[in-house]
Amino acid sequence: MRDVIEGRVWVLGADVDTDQIISGKYLTIIDPQELKKHVFEIALPEFAAQARPGDIIVADVNFGSGSSREHAPQAMKAIGVGAVLADSFARIMFRNAINLGLPAIEAPGVRALFEKGDTAKIEMRAGRITNERTGRSISFPPLPHHLLELLEEGGLVETVRKRLVAEGKAAPA
Repeated sequence: MRDVIEGRVWVLGADVDTDQIISGKYLTIIDPQELKKHVFEIALPEFAAQARPGDIIVADVNFGSGSSREHAPQAMKAIGVGAVLADSFARIMFRNAINLGLPAIEAPGVRALFEKGDTAKIEMRAGRITNERTGRSISFPPLPHHLLELLEEGGLVETVRKRLVAEGKAAPA
């Protein structure tokens, strides 16, 4: 994870649940490369075909509500989403995203700052999000140090894997 994340913005409304991110009919798929073909199939049908690595999702309130499936942040990460910004997150989505190494930033008012296609600049440690087109910005409470460390390592699973390799309890990937 970089301290400054920049990317093209895709916008979503309020109450985007996990089924809108990755439909329940794909829950038998465990390969992230296959999952990414179906990300936002309901909420943004054009997303999977047009997304570029580093794109940023900007949503209104209650992003990621619904089931606690990890498939949703896993699919976003697999397609290359650089970060998810939302006015608010369902708690389980927030934790699943961080645990999988996908930056999730809660910043009330962020959705009103962007239109589709804008460029967002996120300064993780400074706690600032800027719309590069308009120059408007808002502040957010930076993530705690331990969560920033998890993101820098690629998420919780990757952190544990690296620790086990270092202790000789697992083979390198």
